[in-house]
Amino acid sequence: MPKIGKKLQEARKQIDKNTLYEPLEAFELVKKVAPGKFDETVEVAFRLGVDPRHADQQLRGAVVLPHGTGKTKTVLVFAKGDKAKEAEAAGADFVGAEDLVEKIQGGWTGFDVAIATPDLMGLVGRLGRILGPRGLMPNPKTGTVTFDVGPAVRDAKGGKITYRTDKIGIIHAPIGKVSFEAQKLAENFKTLADTLIRIKPASAKGQYMKTITVSSTMGPGVRINPNKI
Repeated sequence: MPKIGKKLQEARKQIDKNTLYEPLEAFELVKKVAPGKFDETVEVAFRLGVDPRHADQQLRGAVVLPHGTGKTKTVLVFAKGDKAKEAEAAGADFVGAEDLVEKIQGGWTGFDVAIATPDLMGLVGRLGRILGPRGLMPNPKTGTVTFDVGPAVRDAKGGKITYRTDKIGIIHAPIGKVSFEAQKLAENFKTLADTLIRIKPASAKGQYMKTITVSSTMGPGVRINPNKI
């Protein structure tokens, strides 16, 4: 068994494992017990009543958090002509086409988000084996394959996150930093929770929001009452 540090042990003592907290109360507690000496990321895990073995219950998408994530993302855009100029004007860090494909094929992946115009997806498709496993492949479901490159770049820079169910129906997502006010973390959380409720698959049976747990990077989990969202 791995050894648990003293700070994490002390943090765990301040959380009642049998309590389902109100969202705002949960985030106040996460901030209070965060043991790291750095500005930890606050993450949420939704365990949903879905069966990802069925295609219609595989949830995937993107949402723009009202207060961002606290992290500045490096954005790459595959575009040409006027769309390339639009991407540059919106603040994209890297813009190009064949030149970027060649650079990535050479092993470079120095970016957090990749956006592509639909007409270049035939070219970008060559990078599937490199970008796919890293979660960087542009996808229409997450709004990263679009001719509206300007808004897409601004969203990515301003707090857009992507989400998807894993093999057992859990969605993990970052919703801010420990340095955020608890109210802002709660509002980011609500935006994501409302989105997941809105896209609930019609075929999903039983309780949809089974468990919700929030935590900082180094801290213990705090459970939120699913009935309070």
